Amino acid sequence: MIKKRALIVDDEPDIRELLSMTLEQMGLEAITAAKLSKAKKLLETEHFDLCLTDMNMPDGNGLELVDYVQSALPHLPIAMITAYGNMDIAVEALKKGAFDFVSKPLELMRLRSMIESALKLEPPVEHQPPSTSSASTELIGQSPAMDGLKQQIRKVARSQAPIFISGESGSGKELVARAIHQLGPRANGPFVPVNCGAIPAELMESEFFGHKKGSFTGAHQDKQGLFLAANGGTLLLDEVADLPLAMQVKLLRVIQEKSVRAVGSEEEISVDVRILSATHKNLAIEVKNNQFRQDLFYRINVIELQVPSLRERIEDIPLLASKFLNQFAEEANIPPLQLSKQALESLKNHHFPGNIRELENTLERAFTLCQGTTIDPEDLQLPTSTQQPMEIGLNADTTENMQGSIDDHLASIEKEILINALEKNRWNKTAAAKTLGISFRQMRYKLQKFGLD
Repeated sequence: MIKKRALIVDDEPDIRELLSMTLEQMGLEAITAAKLSKAKKLLETEHFDLCLTDMNMPDGNGLELVDYVQSALPHLPIAMITAYGNMDIAVEALKKGAFDFVSKPLELMRLRSMIESALKLEPPVEHQPPSTSSASTELIGQSPAMDGLKQQIRKVARSQAPIFISGESGSGKELVARAIHQLGPRANGPFVPVNCGAIPAELMESEFFGHKKGSFTGAHQDKQGLFLAANGGTLLLDEVADLPLAMQVKLLRVIQEKSVRAVGSEEEISVDVRILSATHKNLAIEVKNNQFRQDLFYRINVIELQVPSLRERIEDIPLLASKFLNQFAEEANIPPLQLSKQALESLKNHHFPGNIRELENTLERAFTLCQGTTIDPEDLQLPTSTQQPMEIGLNADTTENMQGSIDDHLASIEKEILINALEKNRWNKTAAAKTLGISFRQMRYKLQKFGLD
């Protein structure tokens, strides 16, 4: 079996020897260079599967080598060795395209983990059609905006750099994060999404870092925490802008030190987690308004991906609509419904401030209300410029006590109405459907939707 080869570029003999021994113990062939010029000659004439480079060398620096590798050998993963605490250099290397970084003094477990991840990378497939990637099948769309996004995803998936995913609510930011995870070397590891705005501030540290039994009232047993749950994989910080400032400080330290300390513990545990972040808010404005720490912003925003709104990819609406309608039909165990040409045009002409999530909800409502096999414009119930906003009968107390999203709240109201109608008709579905003024098919779909069948 042919050994994989690694190039080590460092002007310190002790570091070169330590790295060579470590790589050879992992079954790799290690070639060393003490100068930038020699490293470039070796890269020009020989094949390597991995490159490790120090920052400072007699005839240049590691960032120059990162630039060279990105232009001449973009398939080659290159990692930067930085001085302890010099995160600015590490971030700059990641921005230039480095796979990852490791700090001195070298932690051998962290080094081995990074090397194993780098060697799992598959060579990029040249001229691959943008929409054929099996790992991003959930990213439906063939518009120029989506093709560009998919190309970006394939590129950043090869790196371990923190990615900031921006975009409007409902545009599919979590799907983008999942595609980055699935296309990268961590695909076999866990993908752990967390909504930062949904965790109470007083429980946030315990949720992220875990806690020891008895560390506070209610801590009846040890808890792992989200970082350890995502160890070896990817952690998505969704709605990261909602993190309290106190938690932002602790998160910054974990990202820099790559270790966590559980609440009530004296011990720090190393973690190997790739951080992806997402929010619909403008983080730059949040920083300007002192709602988000600037240093954390720079750490999580090494590379930014902008997810297009549905308005920027109208061409994808037919594909998305077909996907949702087939999904609803499968859940209800009935043949799929079709959109009329007029209904499709109505969808294309709608503004969709809620993006794909709003499209899905619109089609689900139409699927439920439609009497035939074809959805017409009136089934969509899209607002027009002449329509007044619908008044919802919620008083101040109701909205103040409402938990979760408005979609969850409306669903709970619908479920309650459904149960009342069924109870009044002694759970006779046909009679209950007649009472509610809906078809039996609609009744059957709603029963399945709320788990009442």
